[in-house]
Amino acid sequence: MSAPLITGSIGKPINRVDGVDKVTGKAKYAAEFNVPDLTYGVVVSSAIAKGKIKSFDASDALGLDGVLQVFTHENRPKLAWFDISYKDQDAPPGAPFRPLHNATIKYSGQPIALVVAETFELARYAATLIRVEYEEATHETDLEANLHKARKPKHGVADLLKPPPPKPRGDFDKVYNEDPNKMAGRYVHAAEHHNPMELFATTVSYDKSGKLTIYDKTQGVTNSILYVSQVFNIPFKDVRVLSPYMGGGFGSGLRPQYQLFMAVMAARELKRSVRVSLTRQQMFTFGHRPATVQNVALGALADGTMNALYHDAYGETSQFEDYTEVVVNWGGQLYPTENVKMDYKLVPLDVYSPLDMRAPGGVTGMHALEVAMDELAYDLGMDPLQLRLKNYTDMDHNEKRPYSSKELRECFRQGAERFGWNSRNPEPRSMKKDHNLIGWGMATGIWDANQMPARAEAVLMVNGKLRVSSATADIGTGTYTIMTQIAADTLGMPVSDVLFKLGDSDMPIAPISGGSWTAATVGSAVKAACEEVGKSLLKLAKKMPDSPFKGVKWEDVTFADKHLRLKNDPLVAISLQTLVDQNGGKAIREITGALPNAFKQKNYTRSTHSAVFVEVMVDEELGTVKVNRVVTAVASGRIINPKTARSQILGGMVWGISKALEEESVMDHNLGRFMNHSLAEYHVAVNADIHDLDVIFVEEHDDIVNPLGVKGLGEIGIVGLPAAIANAVFHATGRRVRDLPITLDKLL
Repeated sequence: MSAPLITGSIGKPINRVDGVDKVTGKAKYAAEFNVPDLTYGVVVSSAIAKGKIKSFDASDALGLDGVLQVFTHENRPKLAWFDISYKDQDAPPGAPFRPLHNATIKYSGQPIALVVAETFELARYAATLIRVEYEEATHETDLEANLHKARKPKHGVADLLKPPPPKPRGDFDKVYNEDPNKMAGRYVHAAEHHNPMELFATTVSYDKSGKLTIYDKTQGVTNSILYVSQVFNIPFKDVRVLSPYMGGGFGSGLRPQYQLFMAVMAARELKRSVRVSLTRQQMFTFGHRPATVQNVALGALADGTMNALYHDAYGETSQFEDYTEVVVNWGGQLYPTENVKMDYKLVPLDVYSPLDMRAPGGVTGMHALEVAMDELAYDLGMDPLQLRLKNYTDMDHNEKRPYSSKELRECFRQGAERFGWNSRNPEPRSMKKDHNLIGWGMATGIWDANQMPARAEAVLMVNGKLRVSSATADIGTGTYTIMTQIAADTLGMPVSDVLFKLGDSDMPIAPISGGSWTAATVGSAVKAACEEVGKSLLKLAKKMPDSPFKGVKWEDVTFADKHLRLKNDPLVAISLQTLVDQNGGKAIREITGALPNAFKQKNYTRSTHSAVFVEVMVDEELGTVKVNRVVTAVASGRIINPKTARSQILGGMVWGISKALEEESVMDHNLGRFMNHSLAEYHVAVNADIHDLDVIFVEEHDDIVNPLGVKGLGEIGIVGLPAAIANAVFHATGRRVRDLPITLDKLL
C-alpha cells in the first residue's frame, strides 16, 4: 500500500519561517547594518510652526574635532527635484515636502539641518550647539476653529484607491424631516501617531564608484528607490535598497521619510557611508492620522427600515498636499438606504501632511456611523444587532453592484452566539458587578479587498529546492511565511524545501505593503511564477523517453509530494528532482507578474467584513474603562495561515482598544506642536489593558477577488472595535460619548 500524498500547506497554522531569526537577534533592521567607514547624522528640527529661518550659526558645532559637516538649505547640493516634479507611490495631490529646500518653515519640528560626525554621540552633541534665528509668522493648527475654511479636496490618481463620496441619491432632507425616528450626532477624532517600536533610520553604504547600497526602514523598497532615483537623478543600476525586516510600520513607512533623503544627500556629498536615525520625538514630525470632525444623521421607519442617511466629514491636511481618506462612503456600502447625502472636505493647516494609518478613514468613519446606528437602535427601542440585520444587503448601493462575496450575516450569527449576545439586558446601567457597571456593545466592520500588480521570481534549483522572491515587505504580518506556503502548495513541496526572499529592490517589482493587499497581490504573483516553473517542468517531462505525460495539457496535471502527477491518476508521477536533472544541470527560473482581473472584477465590489462584540467594565466612581472581552468574527475569504491570520486580527483588536480609550496626540495650538511626543505621554495599550480576545474566521469562498481567493486582514481587525467599545460604554453608563478617545474625564 502506497504512502498518502503530502497535503498542501495552505490553511495550516505553521510557525513563522522568520521567527527564529527574530527571537535570536539574527534579523537585522535598518540601523543595525554595520558598514565600513560609517559616519552618523543627527537631524535638527525647527522650533516654530510657521515662518522662515533668518540665520544659522553652526560655528561651534563645526569647530568640534570629528564633526564633518552641517547641512542646511544654504549649502545643500543642487537636486533634480528642484527642476522636475516627483511623486512617490503614496503621495497625495500637491507638492511633496522637500527637506532643506529653502528658509521657509511649514510646520513645527520640520527638519532644518543635518549634523554629520564620526560618532553618533558627537553628532548628537553638536546638534545642540546649532543656533537658529527665526522670523515667526502666525500659524493655524486647530481643526475645529478653522472648519469655515474647509474646501473640496484636489483630485488625482489617488481617487482610484480613495474615491470621493458618491453623488447624493433620493431626497435626504425631505425624507429625514418626515421620518418618525431619527438621530443626529457630531463625532470628533483626535490626531494619532503610529509609534511603531522600531525608530526610523537609513544606513547608506557608499561605494568608491559612487554606487549606493541603502538599508531603509520602509514598507516598500520599490518606493524608496523610485524616490532616491528621482530626487538625486541616480540611475537605478547605481542604487540598491534593502529592508529585509521592519519593526512595525502601520502605514508610517509607506512614504519615504526624510531620514532617507538626509542620509543619501550626506553620503553623496561626503563620499562616506552615513546613518541617520530619528528620535521618538522626531517620529511625531512626518505624518499622523488626521484629526477629523464628522456629522451623521439617520432616519428610519417604525419597523427599523432605514431610509435616510447623511454623513459628512472634515479632515485636516497640510498647506502643501491634499491628504484624503475614505471616511463617509461606508454607510452607502453597508446599508440599502435610498435617500443618501455625503460630503467630505479638507481644512489646510500648518501641520505636516497626514499619513495613512491602519484602516485610514475606515476606522474613523465606521466609528461615527456605527455609533450612530447604536443611537438609532435605542431611539427605536430595537436590538442593535436586529437593526443591522433588518437593513442587511448583499449589494453595494454606492456602485449598484453585488459583492463578490459577503458572509457578514454569518459573522453576526457566529459572533453573537460565541459572545452570548442574546443574554443582554438592553437597558443602560442595568448590568452591574460590585462598583463596576457592565456594558455590552457591538458594531460592524468593512474594508476593501484590493489586489495590485506585482511580479515574482521562482527558481527550482539543481538540488530540488525552491527559491522565490519579490520586492515586497514583511511589516510583521507574516508575509515571509504565507508566501512560502503559497509557493510550496503550488509545486507540491514541503515548506522546508522553499525559501522566500523579500525586501530588496533588485528583486521583481512589488507595490508598497499596505491597504491589506499584500497577500492577494504578491501571493498571486508568487503563485503565477511557480506555475510557470511547473509548466517548464511539464515540458521537460514530455521530452523524456516513453513519458506518460506526452500530449498531456497543463490543466491535466497537479503537483504533490514533490512530484508532477496526473490529476486523474496521481500514481503516474515523476519527481521534481528527476525533472530538474533533465535540464542540463541548470536551475529552472521563471519571472512573471500577476494583474487584477479587471474584466472579472468590474461588476463586483470586493470587501472584507466583520462583526464585533464587546464587554466593558466601567468603574462607577473613577470612570475608568476596562475591556473585559471581545469577540470578532471575520469573513475574509481563504485563510492562508490561521496562526498568522489570527495574530493580525488580534493586533487590530488591541489597537482598536488603544484607539478607543487611550491614543491622542495633544497639540498645543499656541505653539503648533504635538506635546506628548514620547511613549511616556502618548498612551498606548499595554499588557494590563488586554484581556479576553476571541477571533472567529467565518468560512467564505470567493473565486472573483483574486486567483487565491484571499482577502487582506491587516485593517479589518481594528475597523469595528472603537464603535463597539463606545456602544458598550453607553450601555454600561447611559452616557453617550461621541468623541475619541473615551477618557475618564468624559465619563465622570
